[in-house]
Amino acid sequence: MSKSPGEFHLIERLLKRLGSGRRAILGPGDDCAILPANRARQLLTIDSMVEDVHFKLTWGTPEALGARALTVNLSDVAAMGGKPTVCVVNLAVRDGLGMRFFDRMYRGLQSAAARAEVEVVGGNITRAGALAITIALLGEVRGAALRRDAARPGDTIYVTGTVGDAAAGLQILSGQLRARAAARKFLIDRFLRPTARLQAGLRLARIKPAPAAIDLSDGLWQDLGHILERSEVGAEIDVSAVPLSAAYRAAVGDDRALALRGGEDYELLFCLRRAVAAPALTRSLGVRVSRIGRITSSGKAVGKVVSGTVVLVNAPDSVGRSRRPLLAGWDQLRSQPGG
Repeated sequence: MSKSPGEFHLIERLLKRLGSGRRAILGPGDDCAILPANRARQLLTIDSMVEDVHFKLTWGTPEALGARALTVNLSDVAAMGGKPTVCVVNLAVRDGLGMRFFDRMYRGLQSAAARAEVEVVGGNITRAGALAITIALLGEVRGAALRRDAARPGDTIYVTGTVGDAAAGLQILSGQLRARAAARKFLIDRFLRPTARLQAGLRLARIKPAPAAIDLSDGLWQDLGHILERSEVGAEIDVSAVPLSAAYRAAVGDDRALALRGGEDYELLFCLRRAVAAPALTRSLGVRVSRIGRITSSGKAVGKVVSGTVVLVNAPDSVGRSRRPLLAGWDQLRSQPGG
């Protein structure tokens, strides 16, 4: 078993890896980082990843874990149409993890930060019964932010990339699903090494009026429900239009139930006031885009099959009480890895 590093030794070692950047007046090593004044509106998000809740160390490399911990935060900024700037990292360290593990984990985190042009300007280390990584990320938005409450009846609903891949990858890792080698690798990578759609978010923010948007962290069904609740609208979704990857089809088939409820794809779901052809959006956003439905006025029907493939979801009833969608997504307080 590896000997756990002391707090100050670990802090000193990780600070050397971080170095100094150009955004902070004073970076890691003091009680606080010092940032210059910024005229842009600031975005602030925080997310945690806890061992045996969000990941198991046997599933992937420390480098992938470090990169993923930052990516889930980057995706929040992408969903607002912003540009990430600086972050701080809190590590809850358990016994049995040695210095080499943290070197590798920070190597992955720092690599992801460099790709996103993010500076790690500080953090904290504490002892705990399970490894946990919490990152608070700052970003900035110079135009109109993409918000969940901006959807209006008649808007067209789109999603980037393909959905359900990470959920299928999680099922493979937890032994609930089998797949051939090529599909297995693709789906597991989509879970362990997600991509934040930062450039697509920035380009969406240039559209006027700014579209409603959200990143798909808790599943398409549940995250769409957040937009509907905040915007007080309903939606019709063409389930057959929900985009699936070739790897998903090879492992799961054409059943879209997992794709609708499975989380951690970190694609963007957005609603445009004016319908645009999906190929044109694909070219302008630099990522595949699929049109999957439209926003409707709020109504009483929930989970009603309107035709063979079109479903009305999460529409508030006549007195404004929001109802649960037909399919739930990831629930932090109820779900477990592979469960």
